[in-house]
Amino acid sequence: MTAETLTLGKALNAGLRRAMEDDPKVLVMGEDVGRLGGVFRITDGLQKDFGAERVIDTPLAESGIVGTAIGLALRGYRPVCEIQFDGFVFPAADQIITQLAKMRMRSLGSVSLPITIRIPCGGGIGAVEHHSESPEAYFAHTAGLRVVACSNPVDAYAMLRQSIASDDPVIFFEPKRRYWEKAPVPLDGDFPSLHSAQVVQAGTDVTVLAYGPSVKTCLEAATAAASEGRSIEVIDLRSLNPLDLPTLAASVERTGRCVVVHEAPVFAGFGAELAARLTELCFYRLEAPILRVGGFSTPYPPSRLEDEYLPDLDRILDAVDRTFAW
Repeated sequence: MTAETLTLGKALNAGLRRAMEDDPKVLVMGEDVGRLGGVFRITDGLQKDFGAERVIDTPLAESGIVGTAIGLALRGYRPVCEIQFDGFVFPAADQIITQLAKMRMRSLGSVSLPITIRIPCGGGIGAVEHHSESPEAYFAHTAGLRVVACSNPVDAYAMLRQSIASDDPVIFFEPKRRYWEKAPVPLDGDFPSLHSAQVVQAGTDVTVLAYGPSVKTCLEAATAAASEGRSIEVIDLRSLNPLDLPTLAASVERTGRCVVVHEAPVFAGFGAELAARLTELCFYRLEAPILRVGGFSTPYPPSRLEDEYLPDLDRILDAVDRTFAW
């Protein structure tokens, strides 16, 4: 099996390149994705190699980007849309929610829209407002969309290829503060299902659930806890809709405790759905309530305060300690 050490950003680039090589109907479109190669250089070199007809620089109009992609998908193409920053996706919400998510149901299953919408998400890069959002709950709530989040270079490569191959629309979240982290990436071979959760750190005492940028933080928390004799099992959700509930429930039933971590505000965040579902499934095996760690119920703060806003090791370990206090 061929493997290459890549950053998460380069793995996304490789996944796009492979998808475009395999299928001439795959198009990339977005603001500055062509000549510039994207603000994070995720599409670097693609326009040079595949041409401006397949790597399309669009106007600064997210609703237009997604609306155009819907038209192209109806004509048999597989567009990959880049939303430059997470907070810029909201002008496209009408197209995503009222058109993209509903077309298969509206057509009684006869029309599919194989569109992947890439959204760099989360904080940690010292950006101004609208550049550090975590809008996953809006889209996970929208029936008709598949919603996934990669956390490492291997998943970035594999999950992007799988998303582009899907006949359903996929919202693909990328942890922008992890773009520069490296790992060996197998470029061929079998990969886990797009919608399967993965146990990334085995443990026996408590289950910690995370996705996207929070996975690495939780792994660091598990390492810190191990030095004090506490065994944390960390699970990377990878897919938010659909959810791999059997994998999550099996872990929680075994450990009896669960903490959910995400960067989005805790109030009505995606962690609430996880807590509710797992409480229903594992009620008689739980030793403590399922706790959530996330952002606060405020707009994303100025960059000098984001370290106080984002979940860190101390807040995660505090939640783990509190599950043992019951």
